[in-house]
Amino acid sequence: MDVRPRLSPMLAGVEDAARLLAGRGVVVLSGAGLSTESGIPDYRGVTGSLRRHRPMTFQEFVASEEARRRYWARSHVGWRMIAGAEPNAGHRAVEELRRSGHVSAVITQNVDGLHRAAGTLDAVELHGGLHRVVCLGCGRSGTREELERRLNLLNGAPEESGAEVKPDGDVELPDALVAAFRVAPCEVCGGILKPDVVFFGENVPKPRVERCYALVDAARALLVLGSSLTVMSGLRFVRHAAKHGKPVVIVNQGATRGDDYATARIGLPLGVTLTALADQLGGAPTAV
Repeated sequence: MDVRPRLSPMLAGVEDAARLLAGRGVVVLSGAGLSTESGIPDYRGVTGSLRRHRPMTFQEFVASEEARRRYWARSHVGWRMIAGAEPNAGHRAVEELRRSGHVSAVITQNVDGLHRAAGTLDAVELHGGLHRVVCLGCGRSGTREELERRLNLLNGAPEESGAEVKPDGDVELPDALVAAFRVAPCEVCGGILKPDVVFFGENVPKPRVERCYALVDAARALLVLGSSLTVMSGLRFVRHAAKHGKPVVIVNQGATRGDDYATARIGLPLGVTLTALADQLGGAPTAV
């Protein structure tokens, strides 16, 4: 007897997705839309910050001391919100699906670390993570908490600005506060410290891309969560899965660049949808 909960008509599409995803070998590709329910805005959604703000590029960051001061001043204030964000129902449902054996791997375009916080410790962070920093001179890596302690000593603990925090932890600050900000250099070589994330205009490291392709090759299906797939860094994996005949299920509020490749498409909030999907799939995956 099937004892799985019956869904409301609004969530009826989840049943079709569950049938496509039943069994092992589902790879998740998540985007910023998965984290909006944790209070972190996205770039390209209906209210995405990219519609109003242009993020700093890698070229700007490397070329200009003023640009680096602006980045770190604003990020120093915004980091408190990023660090304090908690995984939401969507992150927890993904981890439940991983523990039950349905999901074999998670690739995330997000830099907020919320998959790790939900227990998915081996999630591949395609664009890196804000919780790490790296020196562009000697290559030394360190934690963001370590850097924040140094920035607090140089500038004082940041105060709440009331400004909107963007997906990369950036906030708007008055020019005077930015101009007075003191940037911390690498403690080993005095070089430039950069968050260990892929900036706009920067390429994802090739070994990381190859690892993601290998995960998709080994997958039976691809589940896309909260990504508009506007940039090629995520869209290429959707195209790759579709090219090789693997089902692609997309859950996103709003159209995506990958809709033409989707086997199933659900345009509902991520938290409730993924919770319902985890309920439908149940415990141990069925043999396929």
